[in-house]
Amino acid sequence: MTTNRILYTPYFLEQPRPQMAALVEADWTVNRLEATEGRTALEQMGTLGRGVADFVAATLQAGQRPVSFHGDCCITLGVMAGLQRAGVDPLLIWLDSHGDFNTWETTPSGFIGGMPLAMLVGRGDLQLMQMVGAQIHPETQVILSDGRDLDPAEAEMLRQSQVQFVPDMTELLHVDLGTRPIYVHFDSDVLHLDDAPAMLYPAAGGARLEAVRGVLRHLAASGRLAAVSMTTWNVADTSAVETQAACMACFHDLIG
Repeated sequence: MTTNRILYTPYFLEQPRPQMAALVEADWTVNRLEATEGRTALEQMGTLGRGVADFVAATLQAGQRPVSFHGDCCITLGVMAGLQRAGVDPLLIWLDSHGDFNTWETTPSGFIGGMPLAMLVGRGDLQLMQMVGAQIHPETQVILSDGRDLDPAEAEMLRQSQVQFVPDMTELLHVDLGTRPIYVHFDSDVLHLDDAPAMLYPAAGGARLEAVRGVLRHLAASGRLAAVSMTTWNVADTSAVETQAACMACFHDLIG
């Protein structure tokens, strides 16, 4: 049985999210910024990402599986950097209601949290990739599933890319996942709002909870999950008991 080591990063981008502390279990490791004075938001994000990369590489080298639990999707750059440092070249399965495939040229909102998947495959501004020590990951080794809320230019760039786009998550039950190690990134906003309404960036539609859990159990059963990461819901909503239960059930389906 695979031993998980879980790193918890209680930040949204560079901003602390102290409400996330209630989710931490005794054996989790916490990734924190020790000092922020005089450092830009991007530099602080880079520091957090390097902490993740160090954790992932050390965990893999110890023969364990790294799991990252965090407040935004940019932390995935650190996970990939750690995998690469440890010599792991994975298939990346990105589960998200959004594409996170924007660049500064395509984004209508200017939100950097909508760009990390594009960064990982070498598109757009790569400063944060360089800060965390990540190398460009081939588009042919990426599956994006769900992605039901795409910006128009983002959708066009995705269409022209070599990323495999699987809009219906349940189709992953039948997709050939190859033979390489797998890194699964799960953004909790992939869940249907009827099952998990407390999301920072809610998107209508999507698969229902039991269908999503079936897909996650299928991925876990492959026996090839080299790393797992999860982006949280709106943890500031302390009344979101139903959302927390649904998201944590998915998390445990992935990591066992």
